[in-house]
Amino acid sequence: MKIGFIGAGKVGFSLGKYFSENNIDISGFYSRNYESAKEAADFTGSFPYDNTSDLINDSDAIFITVPDGQIKKVFEELPADSLTGKMICHCSGAMTAEEAFPDISDDNAYGFSIHPLFPISSKYESYKELKNAFFCLEGSLEKIDLWSELLSGMGNNVKVISDSNKVQYHAACAIASNLVCALIDESASLMENCGFTYGESLKALSPLVLCNVKNILDRDPVSALTGPVERNDIETVRKHLECIKDLNDKEIYISASKKLISLAQKKHPENDYSDMKDLLK
Repeated sequence: MKIGFIGAGKVGFSLGKYFSENNIDISGFYSRNYESAKEAADFTGSFPYDNTSDLINDSDAIFITVPDGQIKKVFEELPADSLTGKMICHCSGAMTAEEAFPDISDDNAYGFSIHPLFPISSKYESYKELKNAFFCLEGSLEKIDLWSELLSGMGNNVKVISDSNKVQYHAACAIASNLVCALIDESASLMENCGFTYGESLKALSPLVLCNVKNILDRDPVSALTGPVERNDIETVRKHLECIKDLNDKEIYISASKKLISLAQKKHPENDYSDMKDLLK
């Protein structure tokens, strides 16, 4: 199989390099900025293209690695008469293949969402860690086993999910990744009020965060849970609420703590958390 890319950003760079490192042929890259396509092609040992028609003709599969809001538009601009038998893929976690590539079967082509559960942050470095990524697949059932076998053969864990679950799946990813940024920022901001600089706050919190995440993933959230909610320490939680002045920040603390009560009850079914629930109403 030969894979081509439309879009030469971080995702295109990273997947292209990762595939090429695993002996999968990369035909090349097309970008509206030709220099970007050339940079990605040089990085992956492939070719830069100045039009999509030639890239499609030279490829069995095309990854459209542009921002989510542009995927459908880019697809609809592709020459339909050249798509027969081709596999068109995107890497959005939230969009289904049908949303991104409406009526693709009318072109006798196949559409897929191939989403790595991994924060791709660097064009030149992220590919090195993709071997650890879990890939979730959704799309044309006729060919989806091909992608599952290809990625599994590269050592990745793979899960095929239904299009009806795509948004819920992406919400789960956002909570575990993006929303954590909000929690860490809030924690660091509170540390600043105690005389830390923001950088010192992150450095001080790092062992706590990393050890806790390791415990959560090695065991499970219930077993790893510690802290005042788990201990049913109502006075400490009350003091926390009193010291957090911003209403939005207080709502974050309350909402997360309500979820913690349900975990704490699983860990300590003998405890009565009624007063804690009343405090967090």
